Amino acid sequence: MSVRTSDHTLHDTVTPQAVVDSPDPQSRVRSAPRPGQDPYPTRLSEPLDMPWLNRREAVVKGRADQGPLSQAQLEEFDRKGFLFEPEFIRGEELDALRRELSALLENPEYRGRDFSITEPSGSAIRSLFAVHFLSERLGRLARDPRLVGRARQILGGEPYVHQSRINYKPGFEGKGFDWHSDFETWHAEDGMPAMHALSASIVLTDNHAFNGPLMLIPGSHRVFVPCLGETPDDNHRQSLKRQALGVPGHEALAALAERHGIEAPTGAAGGLLLFDCNVLHGSNANMSPDPRSNVFFVYNRRDNRCVAPFAAPRRRPSFLAHGPDEAWSPAG
Repeated sequence: MSVRTSDHTLHDTVTPQAVVDSPDPQSRVRSAPRPGQDPYPTRLSEPLDMPWLNRREAVVKGRADQGPLSQAQLEEFDRKGFLFEPEFIRGEELDALRRELSALLENPEYRGRDFSITEPSGSAIRSLFAVHFLSERLGRLARDPRLVGRARQILGGEPYVHQSRINYKPGFEGKGFDWHSDFETWHAEDGMPAMHALSASIVLTDNHAFNGPLMLIPGSHRVFVPCLGETPDDNHRQSLKRQALGVPGHEALAALAERHGIEAPTGAAGGLLLFDCNVLHGSNANMSPDPRSNVFFVYNRRDNRCVAPFAAPRRRPSFLAHGPDEAWSPAG
């Protein structure tokens, strides 16, 4: 699909919340939030009178002279909501990370644990969480100035690791991830107040068109799509295997894809994908014999630490949502 985006000026002002080109103005059921209410309402019993709401926060809060990313790279991230840097890691460093991936996935002590998520059918590991606590090497990588500097530059403040995980999509067996905004889940179920977070995903195996690469809708980070359905208790037990709640409706997805297109950054192992917390993304099943593995570090701004969940009975377990300077152990 083609990609159509418009240029945006980097700034740190607040965008007024408003309707954005509703594809169906007749489908009006509930009005937008009033001042003082949650600016990003979601997990609703009935839809709003608009398909989405404008983002309130700036995307890029820092400047080119404050970090490793150039002005052109910051502008691309601001415009599209993501940035791919090939060959971010290479050589022995990459080989060591791939060995660490194998060691983590083969560790029998992690089988059957709550932080080890298997595929919807079968016993193959789909995701392993809190990996910067499980692995000393990945812990050092999470604190690496190359990643922290990029996060600090984009977020405009000091970052901490809100979540870390390995997504492992085995050949032939790896199922897809439905379209979603990470922020929608983190806001609803973890209590993340505002869009001051991003993901840094390092490709540990080659990503190509046939092994279920990540797909993103560039420009979709500029709007928030409220989702329907009340969050049940312990929703994470189901959603980490197959997400049913927090998935945008087909009408909004189709309209945003028609407006902006879809992109799937692919490349050799070692590439880095930085993507905004609110950009809509998902992936298909892995139909090839080649696994598709990535390690993710989610950086949240310290002054944006999580509070009570906005649309869930209680916060998710700590292996999914860490606080600043919070320690975690698989022993509990």
